[in-house]
Amino acid sequence: MPEDKNFANKLILGDNLEVLKSIEDNSIDLIYLDPPFFSNKTYEVIWGDEGEIRSFEDRFEGGIEHYIGWLKERVKLMHRKLKDTGSLFLHCDWHASANIRVEVLDSIFGRNNFRNEIVWCYTGPGSPYMGQFNRKHDTIFWYSKSVKHWRFNKEQILMAYKGGSPHSGGFVENDGTRLSPDEYTKGKVPEDWWADIAIAARFPKNSENNIGYPTQKPVALLERIIKCASNKGDRVLDPFVGGGTTVAVADKLGRQWIGIDQSSMAIKVSDFRLKKQHDAFSQPYDLILRKKDYDFLRHTDAFEFETWIIKQFGGIPNEKQRNDGGIEGQAGDGAPIQVKRSDNVGVNAVKNFWASLQQYDQKLFDEKVANGETAGYIIAFSFGKGAVEEIARLKNKNNTVIKLVKVSDIVDYGKKPEVSLSANNIDKNEFEFTAKAKSEPDIDFYAWDFSHSEQNGFKADVLFDKTGKQTKKFPDGEHQIAVEAVDRGGISGTDRVKIKVKKQKK
Repeated sequence: MPEDKNFANKLILGDNLEVLKSIEDNSIDLIYLDPPFFSNKTYEVIWGDEGEIRSFEDRFEGGIEHYIGWLKERVKLMHRKLKDTGSLFLHCDWHASANIRVEVLDSIFGRNNFRNEIVWCYTGPGSPYMGQFNRKHDTIFWYSKSVKHWRFNKEQILMAYKGGSPHSGGFVENDGTRLSPDEYTKGKVPEDWWADIAIAARFPKNSENNIGYPTQKPVALLERIIKCASNKGDRVLDPFVGGGTTVAVADKLGRQWIGIDQSSMAIKVSDFRLKKQHDAFSQPYDLILRKKDYDFLRHTDAFEFETWIIKQFGGIPNEKQRNDGGIEGQAGDGAPIQVKRSDNVGVNAVKNFWASLQQYDQKLFDEKVANGETAGYIIAFSFGKGAVEEIARLKNKNNTVIKLVKVSDIVDYGKKPEVSLSANNIDKNEFEFTAKAKSEPDIDFYAWDFSHSEQNGFKADVLFDKTGKQTKKFPDGEHQIAVEAVDRGGISGTDRVKIKVKKQKK
């Protein structure tokens, strides 16, 4: 897979080991990774889709040694992708933190490039008594690629002092620390233990800090890391994007970003988060799924589709977009390509293409026919019986080989789920909504927009709903509600319903 110098603002469904290979070396400013912890428990499987389960089985096939090998292979690639001034922050817990530091990070980055062991402390329900203290912290290892140069924007992460009092020699903190008035006003650089950032469960449900993803990291945690170790315009990578906090924060802070995950559900939830915070001035991004949306491909700009599908086929598209004689590009073997962005392509298309081949380059056509080689390719979504029969006739009667190539032979695509949404007024201004969806692959989850408008697009209020049912109260007036159903390929379908809430009489 060739490296891409402009690899940024992409949300990618795939194995990060393979995706990393396509990112240019020395091009990333900051990597934050929160790999699945080495718990070796099935409760670590959060989304439950095929990609995540397969990844889970890969990691724990051979115990801690296998897990460390799995992680080390990926961190080696990440080290190559970092700029010389870049940093990596690896988030883990007690299960494998010692192994990760010594066997992975020290081994790849070098002990001298260790910057901090950050301890993120938090509170929450305690575990059943096991004759030991409750484990209530995670560890974040910070390593720089260079021993001499790395970014640390202390002024971006200064914490406000609390509880201090004036003193003749300046200000005194409650812990006895004496500060100058200037220092007290500006704040202080956080210590390497962070007890001021709450876990996601402490925030209201369906807020940006608690979208329903069980191991979600809070916005403030990623803000501190991204602000301290990168600048606006820098490129931030999260190879285990999960609930999407890293890319959402990086996007808000004006960084370029890349998010990767094996789970289609993780990628789509992250996509919904980004869409919710985007406006007309936000930077665009690419959503890259294993399956393409048939409706999008079928109705996208014709010239863009032709160029894209020819490249996917391994060919070279024509630079000019008009007066090309029906030839849109060339295959790797030099044979001309024609693209039909349609279904059920018929016999006339084949006959016209056969004539175009000779007009385009008679010498090349004659050589291909004489050698029994493919004279040309037609790419389309599907072909009718007449086209197939004409291909056979040309081969038998004229020794002309023309190959019909379906788009599905080049890229995997699927059709949007069929979605229906109904509303039931259950009590005054309270409504119950029920979504039903059908898709060839199963439906994974639903997302809801309770103040939907076509102008603003889909802005999810509920990002992750497995039931397809929601209950909500509304103020007086008209409201449009939209639901998106996401299938296991990451393709979503939408339906909308309008309700009218009448003013209640006193």
